[in-house]
Formats: sequence, structure tokens, C-alpha cells
Amino acid sequence: MGEANDGVETVRLRLDLAYDGTDFGGWAKQPGRRTVEGELETALGTVFRKYGASPRLTVAGRTDVGVHALGQVAHLELTPAQLSSLDRPHRGGPAPKSLGPDALTRRLNGIAGLKSDIVVTRTAVAHPGFDARFSALWRLYEYRIADTRGLRDPRRRSHTLWHPAELDVEAMDAAARSLLGLHDFAAYCRPRPGATTVRTLQDFSWTRDADGVIIARVRADAFCHSMVRALVGACVAVGESRLRAGRVAGIRDEVTRGSEFIVMPARGLTLVEVGYPDAAELAERAIRTRAKRATFDKDDLLD
Repeated sequence: MGEANDGVETVRLRLDLAYDGTDFGGWAKQPGRRTVEGELETALGTVFRKYGASPRLTVAGRTDVGVHALGQVAHLELTPAQLSSLDRPHRGGPAPKSLGPDALTRRLNGIAGLKSDIVVTRTAVAHPGFDARFSALWRLYEYRIADTRGLRDPRRRSHTLWHPAELDVEAMDAAARSLLGLHDFAAYCRPRPGATTVRTLQDFSWTRDADGVIIARVRADAFCHSMVRALVGACVAVGESRLRAGRVAGIRDEVTRGSEFIVMPARGLTLVEVGYPDAAELAERAIRTRAKRATFDKDDLLD
């Protein structure tokens, strides 16, 4: 439970989301641009229009322009009156059973429509202490590349980078694994004033799927701006034999962005999942992370 600005006790809900990032200017609201946050908060404003201002969303991390998501997570605060309003009866029908969060899922998806590029996959009352951003333990991304050995499925062209030559996946995988651990990834981040570039890269690997498509899995406690696409770009340079596999760690340790690789396009990148601790540990995790971010970061992005 929390409190709104006027001191009214609120109920925190967790929203699980998926979206196709192709036509969005990223997650965060921006004047004159269509964004995921903007569309969702507009829909929330429609659902709760008689209660004044739209509920605000706090997200696990703000994905960049064109980045997709299967497992994005956000939370919002509702007053008891807002929550109970979701159980409105059909005209002339009997009083409904309490649906609460499930009703909000249906309302938001109904407003978006059957052809929407945003889907709310689940809504639930959050466990005590849950914070979508600060309780997270890790974020997992995938990046898809169809080189000349991979199936170039036109149905997935907005979610898979088509590469014009065959890539050496074994060399790319070796390069990726050399980057694991707690390090300063400034060489692989777009700098932001007042933000740390120290991250723990927990997993980074490359494989081919049954269709020959190359897939990177990248997991870290958090990501600084453009970090995943920069890491992928360095590994692609290795796969093209333009960089030695051992060089990617050397670039990292120099802590300065150079010109030995390019940052890859957003369309191949998808946020797959955000990991959280057990319910009993959510509040403690949020406190520790919030204190760390207050010390080192003014803000952060997922990618």
C-alpha cells in the first residue's frame, strides 16, 4: 500500500507488458512523439477519467527508440475508489463479482484494440515492497541476426537484423563471455551526465536456432544507454573477423568509446524478461537499489 499526493491510501498494481517498438519513439513520454508510456497513460486516463489525473507508471527500465518488449514490467498506484470502479456492472445487469486487476487488463487492451502494438499481458496487486524499477535483480535481452546461413523470414523483418555475410558464431560467443562480471562499461555506453556506467554483466552468449538465426542473450543487473546494441556491435565485428575475440574486453578496459565497432540497429533487440527476488525480499532489494542509484545515477535506461 502507498499514499497518493493528497494522503489517500493507494493500492499498487503490477502490469506486465509486451510491445512492438517499431513505431514508438521509445518508452518515455516526449512532446510530439508516440511513445509506449504516453499511449498507456492516455488509456489509463480514459479508464479513470472521472477521477482526475491519469495514474502514473513506473517502469522497470525505459527502452529506447525501436526496441521491442515481451516482458516489460511497470507499476502504478490506484485509490480504493479507482480499483472498485473497475467492477462496474453491465447496464441493467446484476452486480458483478470483483474483477479488479483483471478488469483493468481487459479495459486497457480493449481501448488499444485488436491491432494494437501494445498488449497488457497481466495485471495483479503487487506484493508488499514491490517496485518495478528498484526491486529488479536483472534484465534479459535477446538480439536476433539472420546472416547468410539464417532464415530471412519476412514476417519477422522488424525484429531481426538481416546481415549480408556469414558470421563466426563461435568467435562471437567467446568474445561475449570474456566480458562477464562487474566492470565499467563506459566504452559500450552512450554517456549521460551524472550516471554511472558500472554494471554487472551476468550472462552474454551467442547461439544459432533451428532456423540458423543467430541469437544473443544478454543479462545484467541494469544496462546503461545503448549498452546492449554496442556489445552486440562489437561481437558482430568479431564475427566478421574485423576484431579479435580478445579485443572486446580490451576495449571495455580502456573505458573510452572508440570507432572499432558500430552500435547495431534497434530492430533486432527485444526485452525478454525482468527478474525479481522472492516476495519477502522485494522491499529490501528496492531500498538497496534506490540508495545505490541515488548515489551514482540521476537516471537510467534499459537500452
